[in-house]
Order: sequence, then C-alpha cells, then structure tokens
Amino acid sequence: MTDAQTTTNGVTAGADWAAWQRSWDRQQEWYMPDREERFRIMLDMVEGLVGPAPRVLDLACGTGTITARLLARLPGATSTGVDLDPALLAIAEGTFDGDDRVTFVTADLKDPDWPARLPYDAYDAVLTATALHWLHSEPLAALYGQVAELVRDGGVFMNADHMIDDTTPRINAAERAQRHARMDQARADGVLDWAEWWQFAAKDPVLAGPTARRFEIYGEHADGDMPAASWHARVLLEQGFSEARPVWASPSDTLLLALK
Repeated sequence: MTDAQTTTNGVTAGADWAAWQRSWDRQQEWYMPDREERFRIMLDMVEGLVGPAPRVLDLACGTGTITARLLARLPGATSTGVDLDPALLAIAEGTFDGDDRVTFVTADLKDPDWPARLPYDAYDAVLTATALHWLHSEPLAALYGQVAELVRDGGVFMNADHMIDDTTPRINAAERAQRHARMDQARADGVLDWAEWWQFAAKDPVLAGPTARRFEIYGEHADGDMPAASWHARVLLEQGFSEARPVWASPSDTLLLALK
C-alpha cells in the first residue's frame, strides 16, 4: 500500500486500490470459498430477468464487490452503491473514481429516510451480499419494505447472506466444524481473518482515519440476526414482492431472489 499524496472529493490519490480490493476478496473468501459462484448466479439472474443494461442499487456495497462484477459482466449497467462504512467506501470510491457508471452514497440503512439520498427513485435490481445479517429481524423487515418501494415492477431484489435454519442442528454443527477446519488451514497459509484485516487497514496511512471512524460507528462487529431463508421469503412477499425463493445455496449461505 502506498502513502497518501493528494485528496480529491474524499478519494486519496496514490493508494493502491486494486491491492486493497484483492486483500478484501481474499479475506472474505477465507469465510466463503464459493463466493464467486454466488456472484455468478446473482448476475445470471439479473441478466435473465431485467436485461443486459440494468440500473442497479448495490445495497451495503462495502468496497464495491458486486458493482465490480456487475460492470465486468454487463458493461452497459449502472450502479449506485450505498454504505455507511467510511473505510470500505474509501476503497470503493478510489476503485471507481472517474467511472461515470458508478455513484456512491453515504447513508445509514437504519435511518428511515436513507432512500431520499439516492439519485433515482426506482431500480431494475437491488443487490446485496454478506451485509444484512448485521441487522436484527425487525429493522431488516422494515428495510425490505423500503427495498420493495425502490424496485420497479418486474425488477428484482437479491440478498446473498448467512441464513441459518435452526431446525437442522446436526447439519449446522457439521457444516460449522468443516468450515472452521478449512478456515484454520487458510490462516496457517497466511490468509488474514476479519480482525487481522482491519488491524492491517488501521496501520495504513490512507485508511487509518476512515478505519478509526468506522469503528466509532460499528464497534467490533454488529450483533444481528440470521433467520432461515423461509423467513426472508415470507417477509419479502409480505412487503410487496410477488415471488421469492432461494436460487442458490451452500451449506451456510443462501442467495434469496425476490421478484416485484
């Protein structure tokens, strides 16, 4: 990582944003080795349901992981990324600086007025991954109602996240044991875990300030809920979607699609 040189519109020039993206991806793959397959299916469904040039809302966008894969797959797409994390947004803004297909918005999804910050009233697709488990069920249900208002008729919402079925405790225990064994091996191979990655970011001249602000906002980790996919599907239908079901799943994660 390089030292800060100049700052324009909150984006620090001279930072190796591609390196930060690679390090973030590797850290996330420490937890989800099938992460790219999940994104592939997500974009398959976007293209199949709303076409090759969608207007997308990247919800809780982080470093812009979904946006990067969206634009690589569908160059005619546009993306609005929304997040509150100043460190991850710094990486996202640096990565896409100068790309007029991408806009970023700083907003708290627990603020009932956050949609007013968006540049558009409606989107073809709202996409999110490994983020909304930070919310408890009640605010998540309220967020789903807001998302339903943002998705145009015929548009889609997809949430890829940890969705735990408490009715299968032995299956859950076996999956957890296997996942942790794999994670232990990855750590032995030198992969940074979540906490180590943030320690690394806090020492970087470019991200130290945004990382400090990030921990003031979130603390170490939010204590949200991870209800089963059936809960997500039911709530999305209650909030105004016409169809909702999983379109991909691993032993620990689900990609839930809702069609308006």
